[in-house]
Amino acid sequence: MALPASVWDDDARVMGRPDLPQHDAPLIEELATSESWQLLRGANVGRLAVVAGNRPDVFPVNYLVDQGTVVFRTQVGTKLAATAAGMPVAFEVDGFDDDGRAWSVVIHGYARDVRGLHELVETYALPLIAFQPGDKPFFVRLEADDISGRRFSPQRTGTDLADQKPATPGSTP
Repeated sequence: MALPASVWDDDARVMGRPDLPQHDAPLIEELATSESWQLLRGANVGRLAVVAGNRPDVFPVNYLVDQGTVVFRTQVGTKLAATAAGMPVAFEVDGFDDDGRAWSVVIHGYARDVRGLHELVETYALPLIAFQPGDKPFFVRLEADDISGRRFSPQRTGTDLADQKPATPGSTP
């Protein structure tokens, strides 16, 4: 379904949440690197994007920030295979501030499985518990090549996304 032009402003999607406070600030605010890391430290679930079998895939992971890296646990599978292949990855976390502004932080870099004894012992001591049941014996550390963050302020337009009706099957947008 195509969104009406009224929900777009300066190439940014208007959130359309009339229940959130509306701000007069610019719609998109670029965040400093330090603030992006601070937001990452305050959250605990993100999305890891990898390329596996010539296809992009995205996985939710719970994580911790440790020494300027992102660390998560996993088992044998696509996430671990992607780190072993040495392919670049992306990691994204988003949320809302107390005042209703949304934010998003994206890291681009490389992930590697933790192998060295000293690093493994230090990583194992982190308070990182997988939220999905099952054994997650492997630790993965994502090292950032770059990090970017944005904050989005909801602004009212003539049409709010919340008022948009979903397309019915068989209808044209």
